Amino acid sequence: MADENSESTYRVVLNEEEQYSIWWSDRELPAGWRAEGTVGTREECLARINEVWTDMRPLSLRWRMAETGAI
Repeated sequence: MADENSESTYRVVLNEEEQYSIWWSDRELPAGWRAEGTVGTREECLARINEVWTDMRPLSLRWRMAETGAI
C-alpha cells in the first residue's frame, strides 16, 4: 500500500476519549481528532503511542470509575 511506505510522514492524534492513533501528516485531521504533537515515520509514531498510551480505557470510563471509587 503506497500510503504506508517508509517514506510517508505521520502524526500522532487523539480524540476526546484520549484514544490514540496515527494519521498522515499531509492530510486534514478527521472530525473529532487533534494532533498530539509527534510527527515522524509510522514506526516513530507508533513507538510514541506505545510510550504514552498506558491506560487503554476511554477517558469517560476512567472518570466514571474514579467517581465510584472503582479504580
